[in-house]
Amino acid sequence: MALGARLLLLLLLLQVLLPLAVPEYPEEDGGWEMNRYASVQEEERCTVEKVDASISYAEFMHRYAYGRPVILRGITDNAAFRSLCTKRNLLREYGERRVRLSTANTYSYEKVDVPFREFVDHLLKPQDLNSLGCDTLYFFGDNNFTEWGALFQRYTPPPFRIPGTSGAYSFGIAGSGTGVPFHWHGPGYSEVIYGRKRWFLYPPDRTPEFNPNKTTLSWLLDIYPFLPETERPVECTIRPGEVLYFPDRWWHATLNLDTSVFISTFLG
Repeated sequence: MALGARLLLLLLLLQVLLPLAVPEYPEEDGGWEMNRYASVQEEERCTVEKVDASISYAEFMHRYAYGRPVILRGITDNAAFRSLCTKRNLLREYGERRVRLSTANTYSYEKVDVPFREFVDHLLKPQDLNSLGCDTLYFFGDNNFTEWGALFQRYTPPPFRIPGTSGAYSFGIAGSGTGVPFHWHGPGYSEVIYGRKRWFLYPPDRTPEFNPNKTTLSWLLDIYPFLPETERPVECTIRPGEVLYFPDRWWHATLNLDTSVFISTFLG
């Protein structure tokens, strides 16, 4: 075959093969889909105080531990953990392992076990606007620490501990528009590895208006716009490199603005 013909054939092959080599989604997003609803936006202004890594443990305990939420910036370095949480790597390492999904309502009872690959390929999608939270499956917590232990060992949690508590991890992945409606429990931290997560919080003495079986997205669209200014939640959006701390018994609801990979440290 003549050299010119060979070059032409090579160019044709490259045109076919190169698109196959390009990731479905950008690698800077970990290969996860940064898909968002036009109606799902960041808050107009963040009402959670933000502090940097220079904050001392004494200052954290005095100002925030028992009083109010805070966003801590640069307090952890989880670049190595982040590199392990790409879509490609998690499917390679855990694709055939089973994960437990929960319904995304306040009082979650339904549990479904599926292979992780099936969850990522078929169930990880934006929130259906017509679905109730009790009919929406959500991957968060219920982690098998034996199977996923090697991954969690690479995570660096926030350094501040509340006296008398110990930390327990909850790892999750969720599609845009999904989230958990209002609920409360003990104190903890939440860190986003990929994507963005919007938080809505109320202090323990202010029970929010919400339907426990509906989604956070429906609450945002149907109730939030009509709240008087004095009844608005404390709110903000956290991004990779930021950690949200919430005190004991604070009501909170979450909304993933993108497909998000995230991990919480609950202080029990």
